[in-house]
Amino acid sequence: MKLAIVHDWLTGMRGGEKALEVVCERFPEAELFTLLHVPGSVSPVIENRPIHTSFVQHLPGAAKYYRHYLPLFPTAIEQFSFEGFDRVLSLSHCVAKSVVTPPGVRHLCYCFTPMRYAWDQFDAYFGPDRIGRAGSAVMRPVMARMARWDRDTAGRPDRYVAISHYVAGRIGRYYNRAATVVYPPVDTEFYRPDDTAPERFALIVSALVPYKRIELAIEACHLAELPLKIVGDGPERPALTAFARGRAEFLGRVSNDEVRTLYRRASLALLPGEEDFGIVPLEAQACGRPVVALGRGGSLETVRAGQTGVLVDDPSVTAFAAGIRQALNTPFDRSVIRRHAEAFGREHFGNQIEALVTGPIEPETR
Repeated sequence: MKLAIVHDWLTGMRGGEKALEVVCERFPEAELFTLLHVPGSVSPVIENRPIHTSFVQHLPGAAKYYRHYLPLFPTAIEQFSFEGFDRVLSLSHCVAKSVVTPPGVRHLCYCFTPMRYAWDQFDAYFGPDRIGRAGSAVMRPVMARMARWDRDTAGRPDRYVAISHYVAGRIGRYYNRAATVVYPPVDTEFYRPDDTAPERFALIVSALVPYKRIELAIEACHLAELPLKIVGDGPERPALTAFARGRAEFLGRVSNDEVRTLYRRASLALLPGEEDFGIVPLEAQACGRPVVALGRGGSLETVRAGQTGVLVDDPSVTAFAAGIRQALNTPFDRSVIRRHAEAFGREHFGNQIEALVTGPIEPETR
């Protein structure tokens, strides 16, 4: 079987790329197609294979400002050719699911989410308070057109696999398609506890983008009188740094080893935004640390309230501060937290995806 793997873009090792890494390990002869590849930004397992990029790769400043070219992504993704391949596996959170495949070439889509900013999070990315009234007015018809294109191309995959039941619900609402659920992988061999005693600070590991709601965590930790360390980078960093006014420590991008050390040292990890799944809470739990998360979306599937963390019902500063205090005062069992995370390991994910890719790819019935 000759397999083509399609991923939206390769600019860093986030949750989607960690799933892609396992897929690449399982299918070492597969070729990879992506809108944009920043060399050295992903793991050697991904880098050391044929990588085909689109014209977006050659646009000015694309490596840093690729999101500015979003309206061009539909055209770019449709220009890939899959002649000579037997199967296509797309890993999609933006446009990868909309590749055009030749007759007889089956297409399985592992969907991280339908396009957030086109469907239900426009204001979080392009609202007047984000890019100004004029910019928001310009982007609204652009993203409405993207949503129509996203809906109109929803029939291109032969089958959908969702990263969570929450995302499967979104696929049903926006694409009118059913989806199997396969949870993304967590490297439970790498992320594991040691004898480190927890220190008094909360930890966020996140891309600094609007829907992550980092500002909520900053204020909640200040109210709970718990120091906050933030790992990650993104377009919101300057605004968040100004908002924090010294109330949080921004560490930027750090190595995986440093992230693991921070998980082990932290009192708890925070997830203040509504996630489609959320790898970070499971990495923290794999290291034996509890999580305080918004009780919506993927966290309902990754955090067990009272056993591995605290789920906060209300996305307010006072509610999150109360959740933080509750977690600090709860004697969590580290071994219970660890066992929960082990159910999401890389081996389990790899076995499920391999079986789906190599088996008959038929649509799920609703």
